[in-house]
Amino acid sequence: MNLVWQPTLLDAVSGPDVDASFSGLVRVELDATSWVDHAPGWVTGSDELLADLVADTDWGQRSRWMYERRVAEPRLTAGWSLSSGRPLEPPVLERMREVLSARYGVTLDSMGLNLYRDGRDSVAWHGDRIAREIAEPIVALVSLGDPRRFLARPRGGGRRSRPFELGRGDLLVTGGTFQRRWEHSVPKVAAAGARVSIAFRHNAEPATYPRG
Repeated sequence: MNLVWQPTLLDAVSGPDVDASFSGLVRVELDATSWVDHAPGWVTGSDELLADLVADTDWGQRSRWMYERRVAEPRLTAGWSLSSGRPLEPPVLERMREVLSARYGVTLDSMGLNLYRDGRDSVAWHGDRIAREIAEPIVALVSLGDPRRFLARPRGGGRRSRPFELGRGDLLVTGGTFQRRWEHSVPKVAAAGARVSIAFRHNAEPATYPRG
């Protein structure tokens, strides 16, 4: 793939790592029972991690039905689950999973990767498919590469969306009833460099990966 992104001069050069103290994290209350945690720059060395994932991941392109025909989704994807027995590579992904699991009191047992190659790649408004018995699911999103807008709005529309500019190692965790009461999207833009979204979930249904 001939991808383009602009590395940041502020990125670490000692290899990717995460802020296990969550020192920069801020909670945003969206309604009485729905929230997101936002930690800008949670991953250091994010450009190196982006390059490794782009080069070493077995990317695929899913398709879905739209207007009585199958169309290719406008991004590339890959997935991992704890039940597969495969280790997470590179090792910083396992560190992310362990640190996030410990903080939020769940076992994050699946990971989905989404590669947005340029501004034409996107994801429409949707809610993640999560088992009904999980009343308040945790979904942790780590964004690498060029920042893109992640929009959140109440299901059914009717209110202005809440924007979050995510990239360069930013972390966004959705919790409470967010996945039940809200939906989200990453809209197309006129121009953008490559972006990878890493999404961790717990108790995921087989072959279902989070988007964002």
